[in-house]
Amino acid sequence: MAEFYRKKKKICQLCAGKTVNYKNPEILKKYISQDKGKILPRRVTGACSKHQRVIANQIKNARFMALLPFVK
Repeated sequence: MAEFYRKKKKICQLCAGKTVNYKNPEILKKYISQDKGKILPRRVTGACSKHQRVIANQIKNARFMALLPFVK
């Protein structure tokens, strides 16, 4: 008999107080896929819609400033 379990709900890390800045590419690498360098979606990162837009803008700024690559 299969036992069912509840998945733990993801909490937006930015709502909890964590900050994201384009000057810190180590933090931004968590929000980029390993194989192609694409920005990960909300369902993977667990960010709310407001902060997902902030993450995307910070990644784009870091790419423009050559802190992150556009492709891998």
